[in-house]
Amino acid sequence: MTSSPKVPVLHPGDTLTRAEFERRYSAMPHVKKAELIEGVVYMPSPVRYEFHGSPQTLLGYWLVSYAEATPGVGYATDSTVRLDLDNEPQPDVMLRVENGGQSRQDADGYIDGPPELAVEVAASSASYDLHQKLHVYRRTGVREYLVVRTEDAEVDWFVLRGGAYERLAPDAQGILRSEVFPGLWLDVPALLRLDPVALRAVVMLGVRTPGHAAFCEQLQR
Repeated sequence: MTSSPKVPVLHPGDTLTRAEFERRYSAMPHVKKAELIEGVVYMPSPVRYEFHGSPQTLLGYWLVSYAEATPGVGYATDSTVRLDLDNEPQPDVMLRVENGGQSRQDADGYIDGPPELAVEVAASSASYDLHQKLHVYRRTGVREYLVVRTEDAEVDWFVLRGGAYERLAPDAQGILRSEVFPGLWLDVPALLRLDPVALRAVVMLGVRTPGHAAFCEQLQR
């Protein structure tokens, strides 16, 4: 009886096709995060509590708060997204229109196509989240891209306009407002000080606006 060939181990820096990347990644269930960006494998270092784990959890809470009031949108953390043949990122958090949006769920459970909003937690502006991955998200049509730079204590929210990413500007109170998801408001100071109460309070203000009500009606149609 012939034994099955051993699947090669996934290593950072490997240059692989998407199919081979998925084969190796699936054979390594102990690996929590690996991404294929422009055909190259990235495997982030272990996650730190203060600079990644806590902000990512809070961002998930922020999107869940919005999604609870917005039937027709879906959210996820650490879910693989098939963008094209060379790119399969795993955004820290994402938000998507479930029916009639840019992406769909494949039969094997992966998301195929760009979500409307991708969110990443990065240490600083030197991270590949603001370089290689930013260019991939822009080119493949992710309409909004949010990067939280924890060591810099900065938030970058990019919106796709005419094929290029432009930064959204916060108001005098430090609040950023999504152009794709009406009512999705982010209290940047609250996020940076890890304040879930204030963060949710601003989202609740956003989902009480006429624009959000009109968006919900559009989603139902």
